[in-house]
Amino acid sequence: MRPPFPQVWDSSMLAALRSCPQKFALTYMQHWKPKTESHHLHAGGAFAKGLEAVRRAFYQDKKDPDTSLQAGIHALLAAYGEFQPPDDSPKTAARMAGALEFYFSKWPLGSDPAVPAVLGDRLGIEFSFAQPLPINHPETSEPLIYCGRADQVCDFAGGRYVEDDKTASQLGASWSRQWDLRSQFTGYTWAARSAGISVQGVLIRGISILKTKYDCAEAVSYRPEWQVERWLGQTLRDIQRAIKCWEDGYWDWSLDHACTEYGGCTFRQICLMQDPQPFLDLNFERKYWNPLTREETLLAPLETQNG
Repeated sequence: MRPPFPQVWDSSMLAALRSCPQKFALTYMQHWKPKTESHHLHAGGAFAKGLEAVRRAFYQDKKDPDTSLQAGIHALLAAYGEFQPPDDSPKTAARMAGALEFYFSKWPLGSDPAVPAVLGDRLGIEFSFAQPLPINHPETSEPLIYCGRADQVCDFAGGRYVEDDKTASQLGASWSRQWDLRSQFTGYTWAARSAGISVQGVLIRGISILKTKYDCAEAVSYRPEWQVERWLGQTLRDIQRAIKCWEDGYWDWSLDHACTEYGGCTFRQICLMQDPQPFLDLNFERKYWNPLTREETLLAPLETQNG
């Protein structure tokens, strides 16, 4: 029996599908996730919580900069919790708190040229969206939903932009060039404009976290309307391909560069095995990722669920 086709999509799902449909199926159809959480994702998520708390305290609650920063550090540490990163990782709780302080020393509250936009009766701090796509679910015939979350919609340099913050290990010369064709940010632009928010593109801020230092960078990436329309058309084609795989009960394999890019695919070892089920059961667990709530729910083992 084939699993239900996803009603709600986000940029991570699209990226997995485009990288390798088999990876998409394992991750978002069968819901296999590594038992060991990525310290990069955990630290980045805690940092985002800290940023949001600082901005809400300063811009929304009218706290002073020092009080706002302390609120952000408290939120960051609470989100980081008791998580233990690898011994060689610089992304410890203390270093992430230091990164938050460094961020607001480079872009100080009160003099930051990027300020949360006023969107009706609210500020643009944390831009979350869920927009219907012009493609229907293969079973329910309801429109599929594309959702996501950016750090804010801000006014900057005479324009309006979706703003997103990225943590990294290094910020090299090519860092600012990697965003111009990034589907995630074109999707943000499409969603903002679909919601009636006229944005010119995306402002991306990066902060690198090493054991002995921090660094930062900033890039503006514009999105003309033709580029957004191209993104939408390609997204619909890609999802249609996923529907075809779902209908056929066969998810294509990449078997090429995607298997080793960015440190290697999570499922690389799985694809090297003729019978991967024992390895999956030992090293992975089934968790359902809800793109709307951004929460994972542990699922029962397949044999229990089917019994």
